[in-house]
Amino acid sequence: MAIMELIENFRADLAAGPEWIVWWVRILGGVILLAIPFAFVRREARWLVLVIAITLPLMLGLYNVFGNQRILGLGHVLPWTPYVIYLWNRRAHWQVRETISGKWLVAVFSVMTISLVMDYSDVVRFFLGERL
Repeated sequence: MAIMELIENFRADLAAGPEWIVWWVRILGGVILLAIPFAFVRREARWLVLVIAITLPLMLGLYNVFGNQRILGLGHVLPWTPYVIYLWNRRAHWQVRETISGKWLVAVFSVMTISLVMDYSDVVRFFLGERL
């Protein structure tokens, strides 16, 4: 399957799901997309750009093999878990009160952690045999 067709199928499956998931993905994507401008001033944002560069092909690869299944959560679990741990370990450097980028780091940490809770649940459920 061509990459553009794969992306379109992925988007269509996402759009066909519950509306709250569509909104959640938009919020998550919007917060993560801010890594690009913040990469000029924050090491954590530069790392996030790399993490997303790993996440996107991993997600599409899983989608290509399994389709729209709970195993897609693995596409977040593998690259995001070390990144969220990295962020947590750097929390003393966030400068939340002093900088906009520090406030953004709180948002990134929060949305990625919430997403990971859902993703770990989906991956476990997949391996226990639950399919969509």
